[in-house]
Amino acid sequence: MIHILIVDDHLLVCEGTRNVLEREGDFQVDITTSASEAEQMIEQRAYDICLLDWCMSDMSGIELSKRILEKQPTAKIVIYTGYDVVPFLNYFVEFGITGFVSKTASSEQLVTAIRCALRDEAVIPVHVLYQLYCCGVKEKVEGDEQPAVLGHSELELLMEVANGLCNKDIAKKYHISQRTVERRLSRIFIKLHVSSRIEAVEKAKKLGLIPEHHML
Repeated sequence: MIHILIVDDHLLVCEGTRNVLEREGDFQVDITTSASEAEQMIEQRAYDICLLDWCMSDMSGIELSKRILEKQPTAKIVIYTGYDVVPFLNYFVEFGITGFVSKTASSEQLVTAIRCALRDEAVIPVHVLYQLYCCGVKEKVEGDEQPAVLGHSELELLMEVANGLCNKDIAKKYHISQRTVERRLSRIFIKLHVSSRIEAVEKAKKLGLIPEHHML
């Protein structure tokens, strides 16, 4: 039996996805709408596949994947998202994520992505390959502005800024001081060659560092 954990802060998504997967017969699926609860669940059971929503209210799927892999190094992580993942493929690889699948995928595509992940294989849709190719060609042609290199924590902070959170709210959410937030933003400004939060978000959009939906 293949044990799967689905973590998504939308209960209907969890239940619908579980129903699809359990039709396979060899999939046993647990669900939770809380990343914090997921951490507790993986301490009690070993999961073969963890299907994680990318953007959740209490913790990002990327951060949760890091915590899962610390406790279960052999777990396979698949990001389940409705957003464009192309700008973030490098981050997925960096943090040990096995694959990704769109929430608009068919039942067959979802099952295929999971079974491939179990074999340490990644499914990359043709349209994603095409986008990667186009991005590569664009960089060679333009050559005048290479994408800035931001760490995961910097990227996450920038996405919170794009969502409209002030420094005080960001500090509270991540349990850090407001001064720490300000220092990290300063480093981001330097890397992006900008001087304000709005400019940082606009530059990030231009460089493809954050998805379209995170724009101010």
